[in-house]
Amino acid sequence: MKITSTSCICPVLVCLCFVQRCYGTAHHSSIKVTRNQTKHIEGETEVHHRPKRGWVWNQFFVLEEHMGPDPQYVGKLHSNSDKGDGSVKYILTGEGAGTIFIIDDTTGDIHSTKSLDREQKTHYVLHAQAIDRRTNKPLEPESEFIIKVQDINDNAPKFTDGPYIVTVPEMSDMGTSVLQVTATDADDPTYGNSARVVYSILQGQPYFSVDPKTGVIRTALHNMDREAREHYSVVIQAKDMAGQVGGLSGSTTVNITLTDVNDNPPRFPQKHYQLYVPESAQVGSAVGKIKANDADTGSNADMTYSIINGDGMGVFSISTDKETREGILSLKKPLNYEKKKSYTLNIEGANTHLDFRFSHLGPFKDATMLKIIVGDVDEPPLFSMPSYVMEVYENAKIGTVVGTVLAQDPDSANSLVRYFINYNAEDDRFFNIDANTGTIKTTKVLDREETPWYNITVTASENDNPDLLSHVTVGIRVLDVNDNPPELAREYDIVVCENSKPGQVIHTISATDKDDFANGPRFNFFLDEHLPVNPNFTLKDNEAAAAPSPSGFVHAREMGACGPAMQKPSCPRLV
Repeated sequence: MKITSTSCICPVLVCLCFVQRCYGTAHHSSIKVTRNQTKHIEGETEVHHRPKRGWVWNQFFVLEEHMGPDPQYVGKLHSNSDKGDGSVKYILTGEGAGTIFIIDDTTGDIHSTKSLDREQKTHYVLHAQAIDRRTNKPLEPESEFIIKVQDINDNAPKFTDGPYIVTVPEMSDMGTSVLQVTATDADDPTYGNSARVVYSILQGQPYFSVDPKTGVIRTALHNMDREAREHYSVVIQAKDMAGQVGGLSGSTTVNITLTDVNDNPPRFPQKHYQLYVPESAQVGSAVGKIKANDADTGSNADMTYSIINGDGMGVFSISTDKETREGILSLKKPLNYEKKKSYTLNIEGANTHLDFRFSHLGPFKDATMLKIIVGDVDEPPLFSMPSYVMEVYENAKIGTVVGTVLAQDPDSANSLVRYFINYNAEDDRFFNIDANTGTIKTTKVLDREETPWYNITVTASENDNPDLLSHVTVGIRVLDVNDNPPELAREYDIVVCENSKPGQVIHTISATDKDDFANGPRFNFFLDEHLPVNPNFTLKDNEAAAAPSPSGFVHAREMGACGPAMQKPSCPRLV
């Protein structure tokens, strides 16, 4: 080393660095730095007269994942005060000093004793010092330098969020974005291509594609149909080294499901159906079901059913079961096999939620014909009237005919009908009925004043099927006859003042009759002919008043043929 005479002699440190790139060969670079020098490669120096600091350090580099049998050489420390006589001692302190990094205190050579992982720690900060071995005094101030762990491609890309589950609507346009996947590489992104990732698709073509730079997955076909295929398993690969041969790779699975859109109209499996409904079906009851199939799902398969025409529109109705998507056929009016044996309905099923993007695939409805066969059922006898009202006079002879009920078998067999009256065990049986003709007769003498009205229940059954019964109510009104004499309302005890004037009314006598109004008042009052006549009193009719009650010596007599039955009642005056 050349030093001019005007310069002061200062210690000089030489740093020999061992550097190895990922795929290059190891090489050394020797840098001499002194207080009055600027750095030059390969030992060249330029002399300055102004003193400068004696320690200026560049980074050392050490390859990660070194697997050799010997410690890995890192670099060399050298002071220009070192004459090679062993008087200079080099000391290394800081991160990993003595455990990971060791230094030959005589030569200044630094070695790494362990395999390092850049992804765990990228660099180490250490301190170097050269001291006099004899005096242990520093030859120069302590200085700091860095050993950087050099990256190699030892980490494959990883998908941290996979596997993925994603959906995309069926019939989407080609190029529709499905999902963006991202892989990370733990290698150094600032050095080489170790962390430069390229995406490709290993499984899922030709249905899907992936952008090699962004990882965006897109549909690759037009009009992908969920009804043809619903689920896809797509495998995406991420490869570092920009996809070059020898790069490391990782993969993930993306499970893609096509979601439904309303692109399928409902369809009846058959164009003609036949349904049997017995004539005994109750009005309002469900008598049958019909269903159109829709390849879509969810709300896209919802539909409503309607009867669009047919001779049974007024007899049947249809509703929609939202759970099963079936049309429920119900009866609106009673069926009668003897009158009409079949009906025809045209039924339509139509989607309720239309997507106008797919209207060209419609119409989104379908129709079918349903023939309903009315089944003949052995029905109970049918009475000619829903109820009957009959009349009979009281005091009629036992066996008097009250009236006749009529029931017939409505079926084509027209079986004979038998009749009977429903009586409870404790009931008085005032009537009976002819089992064959339905004629009702009295069995006892009736008294209107005791019971003016009777309600009985008549039952009819078929001879061929006695279990089939029909019931009808018969009301019997008992008509009045004039079988009760009038009676004074009460016994009278009349007091007359001695100074009463002739012609003065001293009391009014009334009478009643248990018979009906038509057979009761008006009454004719007279004094008992069998008693002596008292000339002091007379009895006169009062046509403006009404009657009640009896007396021991005054009798009343009905008008009989003396006037109309409905004339106003009279009240007598005793004068």
